[in-house]
Amino acid sequence: MSTRQETVVLVHGLYVHGLWMCLLESWLEQSGYRTVNYSYPTMTRSPAENAATLQGLLERVDTPVVHFLAHSMGGLVVRYLFHDHPKQKPGRVVTLGTPHQGSYAARIMRDLGLDFCVGRGLEGGLLGDAPTWTAPNQLGSIAGTLNIGFGLLFPAMPEPSDGLIAVVETQLSGMVDHICLPVSHMQMLVDPTAMAQAGAFFATGRFRHHKPIPSAGGQEHVKSTP
Repeated sequence: MSTRQETVVLVHGLYVHGLWMCLLESWLEQSGYRTVNYSYPTMTRSPAENAATLQGLLERVDTPVVHFLAHSMGGLVVRYLFHDHPKQKPGRVVTLGTPHQGSYAARIMRDLGLDFCVGRGLEGGLLGDAPTWTAPNQLGSIAGTLNIGFGLLFPAMPEPSDGLIAVVETQLSGMVDHICLPVSHMQMLVDPTAMAQAGAFFATGRFRHHKPIPSAGGQEHVKSTP
């Protein structure tokens, strides 16, 4: 049962559905948050259009505090939300593997004439042209460094990366904190350390850089950005 007067809105990434965010959603609810799991078409509508639909859902959220937990392209949708609909409630934003600087893989696909593999996700976001972050809401970015995934098809991708998005691509002017974890791009959605770091940021506006959180195997998972 939710005990906090705070809602976390979950926004998934490219190619997938809100079901991919269900483990994160369950963890948040167990932590006392209310949740909204926003599922949207990632290839047939632009990030800006999906942000407009998200705004409609937010108008029905009645808690005074609203946080956002967004994976990959979902973070770009959230950037459009705050740019196009700036009157948002207080709350914090955590992005997981979001290509804030644009995606090297997306650029390669465009250059090879494979735009159809990304669809309208290329419109204002994946090429590095999403709106700047000027919102008063604090934003923290989590990057992965385990290079396992689709990005292996693009050998010149900058390192380190999470297998799809390079760490350097997750940097954003205006963010208040950034941390690297030894996880792959999709692993972020099920990794307990990523979940705990998101919770820390929602609570304090900072990640836990100096207090590593043990994984189930007893090894420390947190790696601060150099």
